[in-house]
Amino acid sequence: MYKTLITGFGALSIGLGVWADAGAQELFSKTGPVIAIMADELFLGEAVGHLSGAGTIAIHSQRNPNVTCLGQFTSSAELGGSGQMRCTNGATGTYHFKRLTMEKGHGQGRYNQRSMSFTYGLTADESKPYLKLPAGKQLDDSGKTLALVEVSPSSRKASRTAR
Repeated sequence: MYKTLITGFGALSIGLGVWADAGAQELFSKTGPVIAIMADELFLGEAVGHLSGAGTIAIHSQRNPNVTCLGQFTSSAELGGSGQMRCTNGATGTYHFKRLTMEKGHGQGRYNQRSMSFTYGLTADESKPYLKLPAGKQLDDSGKTLALVEVSPSSRKASRTAR
């Protein structure tokens, strides 16, 4: 009976240790917004980074919300990070990124053999210098959600005369 009791406590201790480790991992993680331009389309979502430098990304196309992409990454302050993702439309992506802070950064890569640029943890305005937008398009943050819209002829003309 004592052997059974000791074995039961041992199993409970191991179980609590695993649970505590999983809880600590969540406790020391950070979720932030992702803005990506992939194959001239806007994708939005979020990334979850853990203290260890590992993390996950989940984004979806603004034009076609049925296209979602899930991936994993690893990073370090010295080397930056890299990752890969797979999307529901069959496309895959690989990318690398540079941390600006522990919670913010930007990167680029390839998505379905086309270019990809993205930011994480940044607002739409903060993201603009790091995103490679398609010709004739701009980010519009005036509604409830961020959108990739045509540049109006009047704003094109104003930007040319401002130069």
